[in-house]
Amino acid sequence: MDLSLTTRTIGEHTVLEVGGEVDVYTAPRLRERLVELIDGGARRIIVDLGRVDFLDSTGLGVLVGALKRLRPVNGSFGLICDKEPLLKIFRITALDQVFPIYATVDAAISADPSGSGE
Repeated sequence: MDLSLTTRTIGEHTVLEVGGEVDVYTAPRLRERLVELIDGGARRIIVDLGRVDFLDSTGLGVLVGALKRLRPVNGSFGLICDKEPLLKIFRITALDQVFPIYATVDAAISADPSGSGE
């Protein structure tokens, strides 16, 4: 399956909507897009995994890499995910302790104190 990437802006937040499968074949495209966003000045990134059907360790590595790129520039990085199979992957790898994971984009924006009222 292919990977779809669409970006929209809500206030100070950049929402990257991901669809399809994030695996060893498609993860480089996701990495490239996240790097473009960060290098382009995006500091409040929300990755919406709502349309992702499959996520492997390569995809998890891309998400961790984006978080690491944002930390030195005081950025914020959140994930939108309400699919139990994907949430299970985050729990098994303990990455649910690393990433803030929300059910909706609105919840992620509301929970980001660094992105409100600056």
